[in-house]
Amino acid sequence: MAAAGLRRSVPLAVPWAWCCSPRRGAADGPPAGHVRAAFLRFFQDRHGHRLLPSAPVRPRGDPRLLFVNAGMNQFKPIFLGTAHPRSELVQHRRVVNSQKCVRAGGKHNDLEDVGRDTYHHTFFEMLGNWSFGDYFKEEACSMAWELLTEVYRIPKDRLYITYFGGDSSLGLSADEECRDIWLRLGVPASHVLPFPLKDNFWEMGDTGPCGPCTEIHYDHVGGGRNAAALVNQGNPDVVEIWNLVFMQYNREVEGNLLPLPQHHVDTGMGLERLVTVLQNKRSNYDTDLFTPILDAIHKGCRGPRYQGLVGDADVGRVNMAYRVVADHVRTLCVCITDGIYPGFSGAELVLRRILRRAVRFCSEVLHAPPGLLASLVPTVVEVLGDAYPELTKNTDQIMDIINENEAAFLSSLEHGRRIIERTVQKMEPSTNFPAEVAWSLYGNLGFPLDLIDLMLEEKGISLDSAAFNELALEDAKRKARGPQAGQVEDTNTHLDVHSLAQLQSNNVPVTDDSPKYSYTLGLHGQYEFSPCQATVLMLYRDQSLQKEIGAGQHCGVILDRTNFYAEQGGQDCDKGYMIRLGQQDILFPVESVRLCGGYVVHEVIAVETLRAGDQVQLFVDEARRLACMTNHTATHMLNFALRHVLGEHTEQRGSHVTAERLRFDFDTKGPVTVEQLQQVEQVVQDVIKQNKAVHMAEVPLTLARRVQGLRTVNEGYPDPVRIVSLGVPVESVLTCDSEAALQTSVELCCGTHLLRTGAVEDLSIINERQLVKGISRVIAVTGRQAKQAREVGQCLAMEVDSLSLRMKQRSTSIPEMQNLSKEVGQLTKVVTETAMPQWQRKELETILKVLQRTANTAVKKLEMKQAEEKAQSLLAKHCSQPVIVDTVPADSLSILMKVVNQLCDKSPGTSVLLLSPQASGEVLCACQVSKNCLPVFSAADWAVAVCAQMEGKAGGSPIVAKGSGNAKGMQGALTTALKFAQSKL
Repeated sequence: MAAAGLRRSVPLAVPWAWCCSPRRGAADGPPAGHVRAAFLRFFQDRHGHRLLPSAPVRPRGDPRLLFVNAGMNQFKPIFLGTAHPRSELVQHRRVVNSQKCVRAGGKHNDLEDVGRDTYHHTFFEMLGNWSFGDYFKEEACSMAWELLTEVYRIPKDRLYITYFGGDSSLGLSADEECRDIWLRLGVPASHVLPFPLKDNFWEMGDTGPCGPCTEIHYDHVGGGRNAAALVNQGNPDVVEIWNLVFMQYNREVEGNLLPLPQHHVDTGMGLERLVTVLQNKRSNYDTDLFTPILDAIHKGCRGPRYQGLVGDADVGRVNMAYRVVADHVRTLCVCITDGIYPGFSGAELVLRRILRRAVRFCSEVLHAPPGLLASLVPTVVEVLGDAYPELTKNTDQIMDIINENEAAFLSSLEHGRRIIERTVQKMEPSTNFPAEVAWSLYGNLGFPLDLIDLMLEEKGISLDSAAFNELALEDAKRKARGPQAGQVEDTNTHLDVHSLAQLQSNNVPVTDDSPKYSYTLGLHGQYEFSPCQATVLMLYRDQSLQKEIGAGQHCGVILDRTNFYAEQGGQDCDKGYMIRLGQQDILFPVESVRLCGGYVVHEVIAVETLRAGDQVQLFVDEARRLACMTNHTATHMLNFALRHVLGEHTEQRGSHVTAERLRFDFDTKGPVTVEQLQQVEQVVQDVIKQNKAVHMAEVPLTLARRVQGLRTVNEGYPDPVRIVSLGVPVESVLTCDSEAALQTSVELCCGTHLLRTGAVEDLSIINERQLVKGISRVIAVTGRQAKQAREVGQCLAMEVDSLSLRMKQRSTSIPEMQNLSKEVGQLTKVVTETAMPQWQRKELETILKVLQRTANTAVKKLEMKQAEEKAQSLLAKHCSQPVIVDTVPADSLSILMKVVNQLCDKSPGTSVLLLSPQASGEVLCACQVSKNCLPVFSAADWAVAVCAQMEGKAGGSPIVAKGSGNAKGMQGALTTALKFAQSKL
């Protein structure tokens, strides 16, 4: 095998001079596109690797990752041994690709470093070759050396090799095998260097596959010098360009290392760094991956050109801004194309921060007009589009999303500035800026924290950092207590890599789960699920395969066959129970079911001792299964209806089916209208009424992918794959030139489904909202729940109609109108929170919003009228005196304040303080001071002095203030009010 892997074939045809000259100022070298293509062709044509496209940067099936941040992410199921035996993944032996990667947020986060230097990026391309149980160290090192020195013609004396130097605490000796391979390849001993665990031992995470690695470093200076002392020292002249990882261990939960049953090779070389070397540059930003974007930035902002300056030499941070914008717009293009849009949580929140960071540098440093960032998108597409053609299909959408988010951010910045100004005006001298205001700006408006600090610094004010950090800590704790927090994979159902390997080496067959599809329709239309008889092959507990489990323990049960559905394809797993043959009265509850490497693992509570070899009979919870089947078939119908109504561009982004409801995420150009929601429901209703047969069949994956109009999502599918077609037999869908799939729902799906659509009975979309710009989520219920939602909707509609009629009668009583306004608010809350058709909710919310506005306006008008009458009476009583202190009946502080305002408007030089005793024993206070009396006379001080006499509190500004107190002190308060005013005038 090794010999075959290294066998020389016809030399690669290279259409340019690769020579990477050690002379500074030499020719620019090969274009980046040629560098990328040569890497892929080298491994594909010369060494028999299978070329795979880049996976999207949105991780598939790994909720712990925000973004795909390495080429190996899509191959984790192979390393972990969890790939389905019939999936395409398990067929891979040698693979090569160029993977789109994003490192921003999470463990690998380069965001804040981008722009400060010339080599950090949020988006980069990872060139990689992999061996899955095929070749290992010798072949991997030989291929790498051959490519770098013979194809790319990098001078050998500029290359330095590092290898793992061992770790006594782990009992690991130095990787002398790797060292000797490099020496045999002709690398001088002075260029082969050992390094410790932190530099040359790669780990996937706290647990999982890991192993020693060997890195290839490049000396930019050269000239015959020995740069060994600069390797791994953070020196920009000597940089790592390629990392070859040899996965040969698995780190267990306890921290110890065990040898992997299969050895793998995982290599990664950053294209940007490689191109920098081959184009004789010292900065990634000077290569043709970035120069077209930098030129476009210069053209758009018309400022000084990019000069590559860093640190103190970069006056005004102009060059940093160029790098930030160029890097970030690449990330935005790739992420938006792959379905990650700026949003408010997870990867979407990180992308929002990237976009806003770019916008700030555009506007504040480059002084570019709005729209510069989006105008760079065509240039990015031109640079990357050949390698990643999906970018070319979404140019307009990317530009629209960037422009909309930029406009929203600029609006938020302006809003935030006004909030800061108002807060500063109200602050007492020598106090810190309130942390809660800063936190609100940061959390709700997305106002950058450093910008808050900068604006406060300009005003000579400091933020209460300790209080702010406390709020941030509380928020982090709250998020940690959220529904996703602390969720760990169940150790009784998630088979570890060693247990999987042990099962395979012991020839334990994967589980036959085809009986999960064994159900029929009875004579009266009821579904009949046959029990399944099976044999216990193995038991699993605490990451260990066992032959026997004692009573009272939780464990995983592996059977030769099962009719239980393991959670996959967005559908919840089955629950139920199993009994041992001959012991019908002893039930072993099945809590959950997981598919792992082809083995279906049932989480069971062993009420009695359970042993391998036991014969058992399985019974699924039929009501739960049928509800899941109903909702899953309804999900397919909903997918078809959304495409039919919103257009063929509507792509599924995710779904989740439970017994209670279904959730469906999809692309959308904008918010879904009431009319569109009604149309979608009507399309589904039509399919239900037609009671179409649901056809299901397994077909070869290559054949399935030829079907026109086939609905697929970004998932790995087994081969053969199951097709689910509504109303059209699968054979008809597969015929050449058939357009049947364009007229109905045809999807690749492993889920369980109804046999006829009529059993859905009804479907109601009870919620629809935009998760982020461009992606909407609908939640729907079916059957009896859908009918109940419609009935509730009708009842609420009648209540809204009744309220509308009462509103039209226009009462002249302020309390009555206030009660009506309160009723509108309460009914709005009920409509918002109750499960009902979403189209109807939107209609009712629109009506209630108008009613609320009408009620509030009516209350204000009545209050103004009442206030005007009272003010007129008081004016007549006090005859334009400079100070008016009096009592007046008023139903609320709002009315009392309006009376004060009216008095001051009608008598501009007068200062007014009014008290209003209430039936509850409380006394309301409102005052306003004439501007002519400022700053000697302050309304706030006046109100505080008066309310203190009534054992109350008050507050406000120098012009207007309000407060309250106790009726017992009212007479004294009136005297105090008059004396206070006279002392100031």
